[in-house]
Parts: sequence; structure tokens; C-alpha cells
Amino acid sequence: MSQRTDRIDELLRQEIGAILSREVKDPRIGFATVTKVETAPDLGHARVWVSVIGQRGERTETIAALERAMPFVRRELGGRLRLRRIPDLHVRLDDTLERGTRVLHLIGQIEAGQVPADDDVAPEEETLPTPVVRLRHEGDLADEPPPAAEPPPPARRRRRPAGATTSTGRHPGKTTHERRGGTRKPKR
Repeated sequence: MSQRTDRIDELLRQEIGAILSREVKDPRIGFATVTKVETAPDLGHARVWVSVIGQRGERTETIAALERAMPFVRRELGGRLRLRRIPDLHVRLDDTLERGTRVLHLIGQIEAGQVPADDDVAPEEETLPTPVVRLRHEGDLADEPPPAAEPPPPARRRRRPAGATTSTGRHPGKTTHERRGGTRKPKR
């Protein structure tokens, strides 16, 4: 993609998220977050990737409600954005959260010494990973947690020595005539 479509994608993501949270009053739209927008190069169509927290039935209901709300969202975008053409919006369910949960579930099984089966999936009720105590392994560090990363010190501004030139090569506070050796004329 080009830089222009990347900027438009990010702008659309922010604006669609704001419209959905503030303007759309549909109770079927639960905890939905716009995670990504992919726009076609001709700006004719855009895929709106949405992450929804909830059960499978609630997610499909939310996606259906979002599809019905997209004409309103598109009309609102037309008033907010200065684009020649607002793309047609198509909602897609972003399941990266569920895939991440499945990976964490499999890693947990491996750490516990179990062999995960090929058809073994994370529980359907669980859409977010549940924190579990990590087992200690040989080679782990002592019981102390690692020190928190310290933020870098704030940048200090350097002062220019007297008589130094600026980045444009000019002396601050002097006129061109004074820089060439002349003296300043008194004001009348």
C-alpha cells in the first residue's frame, strides 16, 4: 500500500471508532473495537476489521448490527472528512484475539506437561486469556522481579554561545546591514 492509503486507513479507523462509540445508539453493538481498516487503492471499498468481546452468538449479532449501521457511519464520515469519495464500508470480524488465546492455551498445556491434541481448542466461553501461574523452569532468574525499565532522561536544550549563528546562518538580533559591518541607525 502507499503512504496515502495508509494515512487514509488510519484516519478512517479513528473516525469510525469515534462515530461508533458516540453516535450509534444500537444496543446490539456491544464491546466492539475497530482494529484495522483496509482501503482499496481506488478508495471504492474498505474492510473494517472489528474485534468484539463476548460469546459467539453475541459477536455475530454485533457484526450484523454494525453492517446495518455502516450507511449511517458512511454518511457521517462524508460530513467529517474531506475526501473526494467515502468508500463503501464492509465489516469483518477480527479474530486475532481468539487465535492469541488459543496459542496461550496451547503454551499453557505444554508447560504443564500435557500434549495438546490437534482438535483441542480453547474453551468457547473464554474470549480473553485467563492469567495462570507460570511454572518455574531450570535456568530461571532468582525470585526477584526484573527491575523496571527506566525512562530516558529528558533531553536538555543546548544554549547557543554568544555570537553563534542560527541554522540559517544568521546572527540572532542583527540586521543584514549590521552583519555587514554597518551600524544601526537610530529610530526617528
